[in-house]
Amino acid sequence: MMNDTEPCRLCPRCCGVKRDGLRGKGFCGCGGVPVVARAAPHFWEEPVISGTRGSGTVFFSGCTLGCVFCQNYAISSELHGKAVSPQGLAELMRTLEGTGVHNISFVTGTQYLPAIEEALVIYRPGVPLVWNSGGYETEETVRRLGAFIDIWLPDYKCALPELARRWCRASDYPEIAMKAIALMCEQNEARGGNLIEDGVMKRGVIVRHLVMPHHTRNSVAALRRLSADLPHGTLMSLMSQYTPSGDLTGFPELNRRLTAQEYAKVLRVADELGIEGFRQEPSSAREEYVPDFDLSTV
Repeated sequence: MMNDTEPCRLCPRCCGVKRDGLRGKGFCGCGGVPVVARAAPHFWEEPVISGTRGSGTVFFSGCTLGCVFCQNYAISSELHGKAVSPQGLAELMRTLEGTGVHNISFVTGTQYLPAIEEALVIYRPGVPLVWNSGGYETEETVRRLGAFIDIWLPDYKCALPELARRWCRASDYPEIAMKAIALMCEQNEARGGNLIEDGVMKRGVIVRHLVMPHHTRNSVAALRRLSADLPHGTLMSLMSQYTPSGDLTGFPELNRRLTAQEYAKVLRVADELGIEGFRQEPSSAREEYVPDFDLSTV
């Protein structure tokens, strides 16, 4: 795991704090020991990720972004979960693979990258590995991940710096995330590009964007930026599942769900740009689609 004396620069915040134990003093609040909230088959991802047997998702607690609208607020901001050693993480992957899942997906794991690398030395699953993150990554971290990640599943949340500052406390998010995603695409192309067999992705990139209430301008700007800066044909997943959760005091614009009209406006722009990929149904904006983090699977 991360050396206790090593300044942490795993995420773009580069806070340089020394991390040990379960808690840290950096932005994410995480120590060097991974905290996991859930490790189980997940069936609500894009069809090529979930397939028929589910995606073996490992939900890590803590986050380098800490978005105010996070639907996994209990784990991203409150560090709800159990401490797991690299050996324990390796066993979780082995158990998940044994259920027949199509892949093993690391959800929001940037702050625990050294421990994940150590776990993969102990046990490397025979199914594809997925990196599911907010897209806020350093280029160095993306290159490290490229040594073992098969499928990239980043978000591109904000194209407008002011919104990124307000919602994610990261006004540099639009530029940093775009560079990181472009590098993910570059690494994927170097390996041969997207590979989908029998309706299930084995290798590739899918860029996600969650459409937010009152802010279709941000979504339109995001789609135009993604379309212009990423390779032609990059798969994108437009999501309508936003459900108000967490402490939204001071963020009245986020206290309702997306309207059908707002989502339709963004979908029209995606069609005009010729964006390929996935379109989530509006019915997905329901609390039951948020995973249960009762820790029974850890």
